[in-house]
Amino acid sequence: MNNPFARLPEVPAFTVTSTSVKDGGPLPDAQRSGQDRSPQLSWNGAPEGTKSYAVTVYDPDAPTGSGFWHWAVANIPATVTSLPEGVDTLPAPAYTIPNDARLAQFVGAAPPAGHGEHRYFITVHALDVEDIGVPADATPAILGFTMAGHILGRATIVATAINE
Repeated sequence: MNNPFARLPEVPAFTVTSTSVKDGGPLPDAQRSGQDRSPQLSWNGAPEGTKSYAVTVYDPDAPTGSGFWHWAVANIPATVTSLPEGVDTLPAPAYTIPNDARLAQFVGAAPPAGHGEHRYFITVHALDVEDIGVPADATPAILGFTMAGHILGRATIVATAINE
């Protein structure tokens, strides 16, 4: 299936790990609809010149024609290299952009029954600007479009979910 980053410029990879989610594994209940807890994330090895980070969680398999954005966080300071599970307070000046449910929070996985396996791309983007300049009420797609020319590196965990 499609890789949501295939049409973007190639950038170096760095490392993201999680105590919540295993790369290639199923999303735990905490990251499913109903609990809606953002995953714990830690990252290292970002490229030199990184001035901020953005975090996104995207399901390209949602039956929408455009996928489904579950979470988008912008302007994480370059000095920050982790977020706790269920983060309530982001490090200033970071903020959450409303997801495709139009909620400024992490919304958990809820693939439609019988739709098959969905992939969730949990990605930390290293950026060359401190402020990406996207309004807090923008969409994750606008964040992605604006970030495209500023991404120095990308670190991704892909988890899955299915609803029989």
